[in-house]
Amino acid sequence: MTSTTQSTTTSLESYGRDNTARPRQDAPAVSNPDNVLLASQAADSTVPDGGYGWAVLFGCSVLTFWFVGTTYSWGIIQAALISQKLSSPSTLSFVGSLITACISALALINARVIRLLGARNTALLGVCFLALGEILSGFSTRSIGGLFVTAGVVMGVGTSLCFMVVSVTPAQYFSKKRGLANGIVYAGGGLGGTIISLAMNSVIEKVGPAWTFRILGLATLATGLPAAWLIKERSPIRSATFVEWRLFRDFKFVMLFIAGAVATFPLFVPPFFLPLYSSSLGLSSNAGAGLVAGFNFASAVGRLICGFGADLIGPLNTLFISLLFSAASMLVVWPVSNSLGPLVAFVIINGAANGGFFATMPTVVGTVFGSARVSVAMGMIVTGWAGGYLMGAPIAGYLLEAYGGEHGTLMAYHPAMFYAGSMALGASGLVGLIRLHIDRRVLTKL
Repeated sequence: MTSTTQSTTTSLESYGRDNTARPRQDAPAVSNPDNVLLASQAADSTVPDGGYGWAVLFGCSVLTFWFVGTTYSWGIIQAALISQKLSSPSTLSFVGSLITACISALALINARVIRLLGARNTALLGVCFLALGEILSGFSTRSIGGLFVTAGVVMGVGTSLCFMVVSVTPAQYFSKKRGLANGIVYAGGGLGGTIISLAMNSVIEKVGPAWTFRILGLATLATGLPAAWLIKERSPIRSATFVEWRLFRDFKFVMLFIAGAVATFPLFVPPFFLPLYSSSLGLSSNAGAGLVAGFNFASAVGRLICGFGADLIGPLNTLFISLLFSAASMLVVWPVSNSLGPLVAFVIINGAANGGFFATMPTVVGTVFGSARVSVAMGMIVTGWAGGYLMGAPIAGYLLEAYGGEHGTLMAYHPAMFYAGSMALGASGLVGLIRLHIDRRVLTKL
């Protein structure tokens, strides 16, 4: 089968001239490997698994600290804006969802931007857009339409650029430790969510939402730009294709595409609605912020554990387990969390499982479809997340309003919980199908 994707490294080019190159022996078995996959496995054997890669990981982690941490703390500022009667929970959650929806809507374009500008310049551009959106949002806290533009679109563009950079660059420096590398990168986002959510609540109480946005933007610029400068590729990321359509003839790719699309619907429901749910329990805003911080800290730990697990038992196995735990926590634990104790248990379990999805997906794509096409394949898969990113949390908001609203009983939240849990369970089933399609032996590392 002839590859439609050019090599991304000189070692891949040499592989094309030398058919004696062999894939790594510890690479997972795949059905009907193509030339790009074989070339990727050959090139992975020359990856340093460290070196300057650690500096790149640090830079990527700082970026995820800001763009992931800010997104996962949206529920804090959302609750403050609701208390100011700016708009309803469903509408404000739509603004937060638009930020993440840009990751999907612009995924293929951003993959091309990285190939044209390079990872460093793309990261610098992403940080500038993210910070600009935050600063401008400080002038839009009395206008829901303005927030859709400044927070939803401008911050969304910055978030999407940063996301693609941190998703495709570490693969050039890590092979055997690729899962751990991605786990470290995305753990930065969990740590960011922990710190930002706690700080944001305190700052909102002292200076209000407007100056909170502005301070967030200035802090993003001050630390994000130096971190972005650390990021660079080992070799230019090049590809002859914008979309590799033949991947849609691969059962594994189609199932992973659908699984990712389904899995993104419930991901932001807990962090967006925990502050409102805790308020319904009679807890203070500080307690709500603490729960979101705990969720993000559990997410950071989960990202590290799942990154290590991807190297130990395989990325597909790890992805399946994380989605299964996410579903179980929302279907079993959250509905009976009518006091602080069970709610803390839910926050820990769901936060860890939630983080595992983001930490594991780039490793799955690179391992199953080849590191040489990771930017194209990842861009295609992330594009499928648009529906979940955009409508996942707002659907939960609409269900909440339909069954009594945030000021109703705790039962009003149950339909949203069961909707989110069912979507996570469906996604875990699809990943399980991919796993069994590749190898029916349960204990095989995949």
